[in-house]
Amino acid sequence: MRTEDLVELLSTEMGPVKKNTPPLLVSGALLVALAGAFVLMLTVFGMRPDLASAIKTPIFWEKLAFPLSLSVGALLATSRLGRPGGTIGVGWAFLILPVLCVWIAGIVVVSGAAPADRALALLGHSWRSCPFNILLLSIPGFIAIFYAMTKLAPTHLRWAGAASGMLAGTVATVAYCFHCPEMSPAFWSIWYVLGMVLVSAIGALLGRRLLRW
Repeated sequence: MRTEDLVELLSTEMGPVKKNTPPLLVSGALLVALAGAFVLMLTVFGMRPDLASAIKTPIFWEKLAFPLSLSVGALLATSRLGRPGGTIGVGWAFLILPVLCVWIAGIVVVSGAAPADRALALLGHSWRSCPFNILLLSIPGFIAIFYAMTKLAPTHLRWAGAASGMLAGTVATVAYCFHCPEMSPAFWSIWYVLGMVLVSAIGALLGRRLLRW
């Protein structure tokens, strides 16, 4: 069979891929990730006992807004990187600005605290386990999002893997906020960020193998 005949055969009845296919696939995986993270959080850790009173405070919603805003950037980046030749684009702004804001808030909190209270503001009561708890809660989302990405056509595999991991990590952190009692921006700026970066780093390492097509 000639090459021209083979190309014509393979292209028979094929149509253009819809422009909204990557966002739809990734958004569907995002819903699975969120549901999986919440179920795992409730099963393994449980809801924080004072949640009813915590949700009445502005600081709780500020804490929740941090991973939610990062998830917007990660979703944009993952959707764009699922296309051949795609780049992170505007997703960078949504990934960098929330972290800068929390770092600034953390510096203000630590600077204004008494010297004896600064270690508590930075370390809280759960700094040893926090990043690994986020990693654990990211497992359902990691699987779902990577599966969605295999249905797309990423070409920058490490970046696509990193963005997919970051998206799974941000969703896991959203769920973790409903368990974690830490209410200091200084704590989130280190240990929440470390947990999400850890998932993203694993995604980058596995991207070349799992997203190859």
